[in-house]
Amino acid sequence: MLLDRSAADAAERTLLAHVLDKCEQCRVRNVPAHTGFLSPGEQRSAQELLRAAAIRDGYVFLGGYERAERRVLCFLPPWQEEAADEDYMAALSCALRPQDGVTHRDLLGSLMGLSITRSKIGDILVTPARAQVIVSTDVADYLLANWTGAGRVRLRVERVALDTLEIPQQKVKEIRDTVATLRLDAVAASGFSISRTKAAELIAAGRVQKNYRETTKPDAPVAQGDVISARGVGKFELAEVGGLSRKGRTAILLRRYL
Repeated sequence: MLLDRSAADAAERTLLAHVLDKCEQCRVRNVPAHTGFLSPGEQRSAQELLRAAAIRDGYVFLGGYERAERRVLCFLPPWQEEAADEDYMAALSCALRPQDGVTHRDLLGSLMGLSITRSKIGDILVTPARAQVIVSTDVADYLLANWTGAGRVRLRVERVALDTLEIPQQKVKEIRDTVATLRLDAVAASGFSISRTKAAELIAAGRVQKNYRETTKPDAPVAQGDVISARGVGKFELAEVGGLSRKGRTAILLRRYL
């Protein structure tokens, strides 16, 4: 069965069953259908499932802005060529003061404290002066009326147009290095500035993900474009793979997210 082959565990099986259900709903009823907001890992799982089912078009991922991390998977009937972000999501904004010290975690916690599930919440964009949150349209009015604080900080929330969002600049540090092999432990050691032994321990402990999937094999191959993350450590992308040095080591360029 397709779900059994595609899902790594029960939670992923439930997610993928939901994706197939929305796809079938669109096909049978000839109306648009969509999921909630999906994490990058969930998006990758959904894409792999759709490819396995030979479904190559008729859907789109939307997140409210170009570089959005969390996105909604929208299935479109044959009569609909495009989908607009505004049909599925809204943006809420509130002013902050630097001394408030409000973090992404504070904002997410306060939203979920209002019984809003994670699938209803897209990206949370935080700057010293402002917090902006993308949410499903069906909870926007409720949050406007009830989301009044994050921790001890009072919030005055307003709805804003998606095209007026202030997108924080992603800070990255470029790391040029050479590795003996394009194994996960070797590349992770370079990207996280730790020993290869420590990297292997993190991988074996299940704390490392490659392309948003947990990978427990230190010798797993890594390729250009792969994203590596480790809980409590950070995240980086293998941006470029170069040639071999005189000593037979491979040149790499990493972009570590700060």
